[in-house]
Amino acid sequence: MDHRAVAIIPSSDLDASEAFYRRLGLEVASDYGHYRILQDDRGWHLHLTYAPGWPKHIEDNPFGLYLYVEDVDAIADAVRELIIEEGAPHAKPWGTYEFSVSDPSGLLVRVGRAVP
Repeated sequence: MDHRAVAIIPSSDLDASEAFYRRLGLEVASDYGHYRILQDDRGWHLHLTYAPGWPKHIEDNPFGLYLYVEDVDAIADAVRELIIEEGAPHAKPWGTYEFSVSDPSGLLVRVGRAVP
């Protein structure tokens, strides 16, 4: 088995979080009520855990998630009105083509790919 890391994302509204991540292309693989496992068919895998009142102030959520994908534009089209940076996705000086959105808990989600 390959090594991999899986993010466990706290959410005070699992239904809203699930709906957000579905728009990015993930589906529920397992639902345990207060804990849901989401994945796509190409390697994305994340867990949502119920955390009442998280975060206290949405703008204080310090966490982020980077989702690597080949077709950045297709994912961007699914969430176009949520993209934070005007004109994104676009190439960044650090060698990625990406865009950013915030999930319902204020978690920064970047979606992108490396560019040569």
